Amino acid sequence: MKHTLLAFLLLLAAALPARAQDAFVAALPGLAGNFNAQAEAVDRLGALADPRAIPVLRALSDGRLLKRADNSLVIREGGTTTDALTGAATDAVGTEVLRINNRVRVALRGALGRLQLVSPDPAERLAAAEAVFRSRSAENVPLLDAALARETVPRIRDRMAIALAASRLLASDPAAKLLGVEALGATSSPEARSVLLEARAGNPDILPQIEAAVAAIDRRLAVRRAAETFFQGLSLGSVLLLAALGLAVTFGVMGVINMAHGEFVMLGAYTTFIVQEACRGIPWLLPWSLPLSVPAAFLVAAACGALMERGLIRHLYGRPLETLLMTFGVGMMIQQTVRLVFGAQNREVLSPPWMQGTLMLPFDIPVTQNRLWILAFSLVVLALTVAAIRFTRFGLEMRAVTQKRAIAASMGIRTGRVDALTFAFGSGIAGIAGVALSQIDNVSPNLGTGYIIDSFLVVVFGGVGSLAGTLVGAFGLGLVNKVLEPWAGAVLAKVFVLIAAMIFIQRRPRGLFAQKGRAAEA
Repeated sequence: MKHTLLAFLLLLAAALPARAQDAFVAALPGLAGNFNAQAEAVDRLGALADPRAIPVLRALSDGRLLKRADNSLVIREGGTTTDALTGAATDAVGTEVLRINNRVRVALRGALGRLQLVSPDPAERLAAAEAVFRSRSAENVPLLDAALARETVPRIRDRMAIALAASRLLASDPAAKLLGVEALGATSSPEARSVLLEARAGNPDILPQIEAAVAAIDRRLAVRRAAETFFQGLSLGSVLLLAALGLAVTFGVMGVINMAHGEFVMLGAYTTFIVQEACRGIPWLLPWSLPLSVPAAFLVAAACGALMERGLIRHLYGRPLETLLMTFGVGMMIQQTVRLVFGAQNREVLSPPWMQGTLMLPFDIPVTQNRLWILAFSLVVLALTVAAIRFTRFGLEMRAVTQKRAIAASMGIRTGRVDALTFAFGSGIAGIAGVALSQIDNVSPNLGTGYIIDSFLVVVFGGVGSLAGTLVGAFGLGLVNKVLEPWAGAVLAKVFVLIAAMIFIQRRPRGLFAQKGRAAEA
């Protein structure tokens, strides 16, 4: 591997102009001189865009650079030695280790920081671009120009371009300064804005251009903040949609106030954890544990919902207060059972590789991939729920029983069976919500507690029994929350949203999308 890297460096050096190669050969013997000569040679090598200087200066810094009696240099790497100039294997007979002082060490840090701009390792080049930006100097302009000309990675090119523009602001040439101001003003970087603000004091002759560049950056930053707030609102809305969608079926369609809904969400999250642990013994299956958890969580939560409906809720239809108290008690029992089985500590659910990382959209807007997947997933679940209710026999029977139970029963529909399946369907959707929430929240017995109030608020605000209202209510409340948070804080934002929703419901008790016809009468 080391020989391959050395060969790559030599090939890269071969592409340099002959003048740059001659400068490298001329500067190298100075490393074998006294401390002053070493410091001067290090500075000269650091000013070259020659990648062959990187291993030489690293060897000098680490005490692995040796010199012979004729002042030729040898690099020691483990049990092998190579000639510093040619890279060919050689022996270490008659060599001694070069010693350095603090002045040389300081020069080495600066030189290596600049030379890493031409390193074959992208991570090193990015770190070097960041370091050069922080230690801005007009002397870095030629090196940054050369590094930028050969850079192919877009992210590193952007950082190098900002570092180059910031270094040009310190040049003595007014034209170079204007180029730097123009380049920085074309970005949407807060760091570039800070550099321009610092440059105002010492550059009164180009102050109008600097102010215009700062204003241009401010406009882009405002767009970026608005886009970030919009995405955060959509992200929160997607979580609320998943948490409220099952409740829209059990509460909105059946009229059952299920205070154990949050616990069904929690059961879905723990099912995800169990499936992940079961897949650990099969390495090729582990990345797919999350998709496998979706049907498993649906079935577990649906089975628990059907059991609760057949055992308890069916005896309490038409008695909302008793139903509320009973489901609240069942929820507490489910929480305590989970604590006894899994413990009270949080459980870790890993995200698969294809859900990790951050996407950078135009204007440098960061978008986390797991939130993006959850947003898409919530819309898919909504579409499948609508399809199940509108286009299946089960959905037709569910709507018939909801609207006119007696007539549905007279037509041969088994209303008790439909009630159980409807409640199981809503509970299963809550379990699916738990799969998604396991990627952004702690999997603990209290996972669903934080979403139950928001879920009821979304359903009531959007319109009881309306899936379209649930969609609008979830994303509307999510966006309003995120718009208010920078001004009022997270807690006060929730308070304001709750007060606004209460006032709205006083005006429109049936919500945004009130049902009409027999469904509303029922």
